[in-house]
Amino acid sequence: MNDQNITQDKLVKQKSLPPKKVNGVSIDNLPDLLTVGEVADLLRVSKLTIKRWGKRGKLPAIRINARGDRRYRKEAVLWVLGIQSD
Repeated sequence: MNDQNITQDKLVKQKSLPPKKVNGVSIDNLPDLLTVGEVADLLRVSKLTIKRWGKRGKLPAIRINARGDRRYRKEAVLWVLGIQSD
């Protein structure tokens, strides 16, 4: 068996794996930036808790637009969950 066949076998195995899920949500399909509500649902905490974590530096927020809406990086949320992104 040559190296090309081994690589192709790995790709086939990777594609056949079920998507990773956390609390019923597939983390493979999450956007790069998440809203307060999306993060709260994913972590099963209140929106206020997410905002507090942002103020304390546990889960830093990115402020967007003139209103200052909060967005959270997917990698940071996965880190809080103890999951390393691929």
